[in-house]
Amino acid sequence: MAPVLEARSIRKAFAGVQALKDVSFELRAGEVHALVGENGAGKSTLIKIMTGALEADSGTLTVIGNQLLHNDPSIARALGIAAIYQQPSLFMDLSVAENIAWALETVRPWQKIDWKARKQRALELLQRAGGTIDPDRLAGSLSMPEQQIVEIAKAIGSDAKILITDEPTAALTDREVENLFAVFGTLRAQGLGIIFISHRLEEISAIADRVTILRDGETIATRNSREVRREELIELMVGRPIASVFPKREVAIGEIALELRNVSSRAAGLHDVSLSVRCGEIVGLAGLIGSGRTQIAETIFGLTPADSGEILASGKSVPIPSPARAIQLGIGYVPEDRREHGIILDMPVAANASLADLSRVSRWGWIDLERENELAQRYIHQLRIKTPSAQTATGELSGGNQQKVALARWLAIEPKILILDEPTQGVDVGSKSEIHSLMVDLAEQGLAIIMISSELPEILGMSDRIVVIHAGRVSGILSRQEATQQKILSLALPHLAVIQ
Repeated sequence: MAPVLEARSIRKAFAGVQALKDVSFELRAGEVHALVGENGAGKSTLIKIMTGALEADSGTLTVIGNQLLHNDPSIARALGIAAIYQQPSLFMDLSVAENIAWALETVRPWQKIDWKARKQRALELLQRAGGTIDPDRLAGSLSMPEQQIVEIAKAIGSDAKILITDEPTAALTDREVENLFAVFGTLRAQGLGIIFISHRLEEISAIADRVTILRDGETIATRNSREVRREELIELMVGRPIASVFPKREVAIGEIALELRNVSSRAAGLHDVSLSVRCGEIVGLAGLIGSGRTQIAETIFGLTPADSGEILASGKSVPIPSPARAIQLGIGYVPEDRREHGIILDMPVAANASLADLSRVSRWGWIDLERENELAQRYIHQLRIKTPSAQTATGELSGGNQQKVALARWLAIEPKILILDEPTQGVDVGSKSEIHSLMVDLAEQGLAIIMISSELPEILGMSDRIVVIHAGRVSGILSRQEATQQKILSLALPHLAVIQ
């Protein structure tokens, strides 16, 4: 079968840096082809060339039998290429029907809009995309899975033959991932070719027919996804064996660093939450998205203060009405959305690293740039942050290195308690292993760590104890030895019967 898209010997350089050296890739009709590699491997550059956002320096791109001498976004769309990114590109103040119409309709200034037909078409496309969304709803009111359904509906309406999905499952629960994969299955049966990019390697065998691995701007291999082992896939991606993605080791556990006793917060939706974390311990918070895991972190950090109950730090009752008070108590918080809340993308690495406590790098109200740079260099070395310099804009770094900068900000306050919300979300397997190693090193230094994660392998692989949250309450606490995926799920979904 002839491929619907074929890239051959693609090369692309930026300011003398070779982003793509010799990349080849093909996509067939009716297949899901996974594209994997570490951050910086060249995936994003290749996708931009396919969608016409960039021109290759050399090589050939053939789409449905047409070899393209030139490509741009309008040509790519006309040939049936559609892309869905991790952050959907919707107008949040417009309705679902208006968003779909904006992407698909060409309306002259004097032309009257047939609103009834517009809504009907939107409804039909949403149903084909596997959704039951009211076309009149504002896009800003949609959940992330619903936003993705709208993006898929736009692709179907444009008669796409090729669908590129970049990290579409990063913010989804397991059940939402299953629903999305069911939609992919329907689209595949209709003959669409789907390029699937994900850092979640366990999803590759679940949805992809083939997998192509990129490393350092080169195509390393293309394999049948059901025949390649996870360990082999990791080794092909990073170019070396990784002994373990979860390098947990035994660490001496000390006194209780933080304890919550019957803590409730109406604003956070928490009810009688009791848990503790000791020095040197990693406590995992598990549960479905929306269960209250992040809200517990926000209450501990003073973003949504507790209405009742008691929070104790080092055995002393300490009200935490604000983040400033949490920082005084030695509590650091790396939030889930690093690009929105964890770092400031336009600021240099050095400025981001010092932002949580400017008193450490300032004199008489002025930033001491030399002291700020010294602080940044310390954490660049300790956390192995790959950056040209401490003055490089943080937004220019890879996702894994951005996450390390977010971590550096809170290590700079020399915390006693560190809360990590989805610490490896959206980072490649090599960076994931490095961040996990750093967590163990910090625990060994006596830090108490609370880790929130939607990935059960991460929860099981890195936690000394696991606190399972459901509907804003603690539904159970498991030791590392007794925890299994089935037990965690049975506590996260207490209304369902889960086979033990």
